[in-house]
Amino acid sequence: MVSHRVIVDLISATTTDTGLTVYCELDTDLYPKGIVVSDEEMAALNIVRAEFHGEWNYTIRPSNRSGRSVDWP
Repeated sequence: MVSHRVIVDLISATTTDTGLTVYCELDTDLYPKGIVVSDEEMAALNIVRAEFHGEWNYTIRPSNRSGRSVDWP
């Protein structure tokens, strides 16, 4: 890619036949490095992996306050 602007513009131009439109903007904020997420914290996430390349394609669904997973359609 030539620049961040080109990437943002390409993502923003995404649409589907069913009416999906995408809004995209570049986040230039600085974030701390080296934050470690424990195995316990990762295990507590309600991650649903897609059948196709579930290591890349997944949904993180909400959990209720008790930490248990919530079933969503």
